[in-house]
Amino acid sequence: MTVLETPILETPILREVRSNHRSPAGVHLVARDYPRGMRIDLHMHREAQLIYAARGTMQVTTPGGRWLVPPDRAVWVPAGLEHALDLLADIEMRTLYFDLSWLKREKRYEGLTREFVVRVSPLLNQAILALFDARNTEERTELLVRLVMLELHQAEDSATFVPLPREPRCRRAAMIVLDDPTGLHDIDTLAREVGTSARTLSRLFSSETQLSFKSWCQRARIAAAIQRLSTDATVSVKQLATQLGYASVPAFSAAFRQVTGRTPTEFAGKG
Repeated sequence: MTVLETPILETPILREVRSNHRSPAGVHLVARDYPRGMRIDLHMHREAQLIYAARGTMQVTTPGGRWLVPPDRAVWVPAGLEHALDLLADIEMRTLYFDLSWLKREKRYEGLTREFVVRVSPLLNQAILALFDARNTEERTELLVRLVMLELHQAEDSATFVPLPREPRCRRAAMIVLDDPTGLHDIDTLAREVGTSARTLSRLFSSETQLSFKSWCQRARIAAAIQRLSTDATVSVKQLATQLGYASVPAFSAAFRQVTGRTPTEFAGKG
């Protein structure tokens, strides 16, 4: 039997970028646009990377789960971590690649060995975008890179993360829910579908995701809501609450705030 290895992609520094941006040795800046619906299959890089969409929403999948990344978020992907990207809208992607030698030399390696999403503040947004200014001097670029790294440690946000269990039965149950996050999924029915008991499935969800089955399903539904809010400017909070099976807008807003810290209206910037 042939074992297929996850491809290690070379950093597309010159040929695939819109322009050649100045950057410090060990840091590489890549600007690319992608169309909605494109998928970048499972791969990994020798470098660590900060992936930011200046416009559009993407979903990043790693062995540990799914990260929904709307425009006010960015995702840190460590070197050597398998990941795939699904582009849910037209994307203006700005990616910073970091050689491990640079991270260690700058004493930035600690705490950056796992994937996480960061909330992109106005300061972090402007710092990232400014890195791609063709008029930058070497000194300005180095200062901007340092500012980005400082902001990373203050902005971690797991609200848009849906952890994926690894145990096969629990994983199958999770995928059933993710394929239809608007459905009302009963743990007894799911347990029968995947060949186990409700008690076992409940225990597996708790141990594999650190969330109860109910809380995990709520996280999946809120992630679906974030996706809609990020990609469909016409959808109303009332429509979304109904589609996701909430009894009322206040109930939906309370669940949304519990996960994200904001109401759906605040998240969508409509308030």
